[in-house]
Amino acid sequence: MKKGILGPALGLVVLALVGGGVVAYSGLDKETKGILAQMPTNKDLLFWSIPQRDAAFRGMDRLTFLAKSRVVEAGPNVLPLPAGKPLEVPGIDAFMQSQRSAGIVILQDGKVRLEKYGLGFDAQGRWTSFSVAKSFTSTLVGAAIQDGYIKSLSDKVSTYVPGLKGSAYDDVTVEQLLTMSSGVAWNEDYEDPNADVAKFNNAKPEGGLDATTSYMRKLPRAHPPGTVWHYNTGETNLVGILVASATGKHLADYLSEKIWKPFGMEQQATWLLNATGQEIAGCCLQMATRDYARMGLFVLNGGKAGDTQVVPADWFAKATTKKMDIGSPGRGYGFQWWTYDDGSVAAQGIFGQGIFIDPKRRLVIASNANWTRANEGPEPAERQIFYQKVQAALDAEAAASAGAAPTTSGK
Repeated sequence: MKKGILGPALGLVVLALVGGGVVAYSGLDKETKGILAQMPTNKDLLFWSIPQRDAAFRGMDRLTFLAKSRVVEAGPNVLPLPAGKPLEVPGIDAFMQSQRSAGIVILQDGKVRLEKYGLGFDAQGRWTSFSVAKSFTSTLVGAAIQDGYIKSLSDKVSTYVPGLKGSAYDDVTVEQLLTMSSGVAWNEDYEDPNADVAKFNNAKPEGGLDATTSYMRKLPRAHPPGTVWHYNTGETNLVGILVASATGKHLADYLSEKIWKPFGMEQQATWLLNATGQEIAGCCLQMATRDYARMGLFVLNGGKAGDTQVVPADWFAKATTKKMDIGSPGRGYGFQWWTYDDGSVAAQGIFGQGIFIDPKRRLVIASNANWTRANEGPEPAERQIFYQKVQAALDAEAAASAGAAPTTSGK
């Protein structure tokens, strides 16, 4: 398994989610009982069976014996997603089958061009996000800057998280944390039981410190800050601690206040908590597929909710621009967003969660799935091809409307 490109903190998730043991099913609704009946007894998500994941990914927040969660409240006013002209994408049914797709919502100009569900999932359900949550967490940094809680991206992280003073993070800036270029050593090899990602949430926190800060402050330096990109989910959890410390608010509450309610998300979301009661900032938001798509619209809208600028006006121009080279042609990393050289951007999580945003075409593709493998089967490449097919279909429409010959689209 490749290191550093899977997306979410499997170790963080696994150790936080699975408490083990047999639970009583009394007092639970029928669907939750069905989910519980499929749950595994081992603690490693990577080794859960496909049917077990099918059940668990739609019900993480209801399996309270696995992890507690905090609600992200929705407001009374819902941003409508009116129906647009149905979009014909060649091979969509075969694509959904090969992806083991739970849901796809395609928006253009804020209108639903395509919406389909699978695996017995539907528009009312909430699917867990894995590392798609990272992009939500980074957006809360922008909100905290707009609100004056965080003064500058060049501030030292330890200014807001005093428990990091004297550690390798003492000289790391907020921006370096956002771009995973802190230079602090971290092992995110999910198949290594001694990796940081495996040990992180099982370590006993020091007195007076949250679990994240307690572990991260002990890590050594590997590179000068700002020089090397290295995927590190622990650092996204640290971004969450930074936002919570700066604002004095739970991440779920701040997300509700700044985006969920004012932008008009349709359903409440939930955010799973770690052992010491903090949101797992690098993972584990549960939300409806349509609300994944609405987050894409929030980005396309420049971070405005109605007339209110939630993040600085230039936030997404910075956040979704390549800041660090990741060693993949045409790709890069911004502020917890994966970037494309054509100006598109994506939030990505293992097993097929994603939000793809193409500003040039005013396009958002939200997708949930349960891939056969976390990130190393054929599904990731197939999804990239699907994105290109959607772009090509839109370009062909535009060309036909203009009376011109369609042009080839893609990355």
